[in-house]
Amino acid sequence: MSVALETPPATAAARVLGGAYQRLVDIGEVLTAQVVEPGAPVPQSDVIGAELTGSQEALDAFVRAEAARIQERYGHTARPHVAASRALHDYAWSVGLLMSGVWYLERRVPRIRPEDVRLDLATGVYKITPRSSLSCLPDDPAATLPGVTVLPHEEALRTELRSAVADHMAPLLTALGPITRRGPRALWGLVSDDLVSGIWYLGRVLGREDDAVRAATGLLPSAVSPYPGGADFRHLTDTSGRRHPTRTRTGCCLYYTIRPDEACSTCPRTCDTERLRRLES
Repeated sequence: MSVALETPPATAAARVLGGAYQRLVDIGEVLTAQVVEPGAPVPQSDVIGAELTGSQEALDAFVRAEAARIQERYGHTARPHVAASRALHDYAWSVGLLMSGVWYLERRVPRIRPEDVRLDLATGVYKITPRSSLSCLPDDPAATLPGVTVLPHEEALRTELRSAVADHMAPLLTALGPITRRGPRALWGLVSDDLVSGIWYLGRVLGREDDAVRAATGLLPSAVSPYPGGADFRHLTDTSGRRHPTRTRTGCCLYYTIRPDEACSTCPRTCDTERLRRLES
């Protein structure tokens, strides 16, 4: 199915990004991904991100692979629109975190092309090839590297991140929309949820939850086209008086259709009492 793409040698900016991606991969179980060099062989089990928007065969294999993983993990036969939604959720989470994680940790924004992403359909592991498309602030040492775009301030960097994720995801949403049986608002809601929750999760893993909540809120303070909703964090207080940040998803990953009694903690179906019970357990 896949073919190897001809690629130029890695540039200094690409090496910088490769190191940033690897640091993300090394942070526990935040990201199931590998960093691969330009020109690396593409196994038959891999599908390139660009193929998902240009090949019905690749798109169908992408959905079937997710359905097989759901069957293996949960003993549940997912309907095609559920498998497609779950596959999209996993892609948006993984690719979104590769971009937002670099922004959160290093205040740099990579532009990831669909050609730079591969997914091993057999294992579910994402593979990212670092390229040279990188934006940063003027005081960043990377600002002097060839091909790097220097942006004037933090808000410009946030705008670039929102744009980079949207530009990457838009073709895939168009391709998967008919299979997921969901409209643009619901699909972009899922992407915005994964963008916010990836930063939030990264902060929790690093012991910086409050900082991550502030960062995600600054990134999506409200609906910013094409994202239909903001981060919209709020707090719940447990019996000991401790406050916990929470939010309610704008879109839906459809996990509740697989495990009806285990809806996500940010699912609209999960009430605050249940959210606190999980936090205190």
